[in-house]
Amino acid sequence: MTFKVTDGEQGRWAVLQVSGELDLVTSPVLRQRVHDAVADGRHRLVLDLSEVLFCDSSGVGVLIAARRLLRSCQGSLRLILPAQGAVDGSHVNRVLGALGVRRLFDVHPDLTSAVDEDSRPLSA
Repeated sequence: MTFKVTDGEQGRWAVLQVSGELDLVTSPVLRQRVHDAVADGRHRLVLDLSEVLFCDSSGVGVLIAARRLLRSCQGSLRLILPAQGAVDGSHVNRVLGALGVRRLFDVHPDLTSAVDEDSRPLSA
C-alpha cells in the first residue's frame, strides 16, 4: 500500500489523514507535513491514523515529536485511532499501548469526536 498524507480542515482544526505504512522511510514525510501545518499557523491538529496499517518506532517518534511541537506553541494534537478498524482494530493504537505512550495522546474514535470542542478523549 502506498503511503499518503491528505490535508484538510474541519472548523478550527487542521486535519492530516494518513494511510499506508508509517515507518523509517515514510515518517519524515509526516514529520514535514506537521511542521508545515504549524509553520502555517495551524496549532490545532488532528492526525487521522485510522488507515495506517503499520507503524514502527520511527512513526511513534514522529507522533511524540508532533505532540511536543504543538505543546511548545500552546497548540493541541488529537489522534484518530478507532478501536475497530480494517484489520481488527487500529495497529497504531496497539503499538502505542504496548509502548506505554498512548496515555500521552488525546485519542478519538472518529473525526466528528476529534474536532468537537466538548468531546472527551478515549481512555488509555
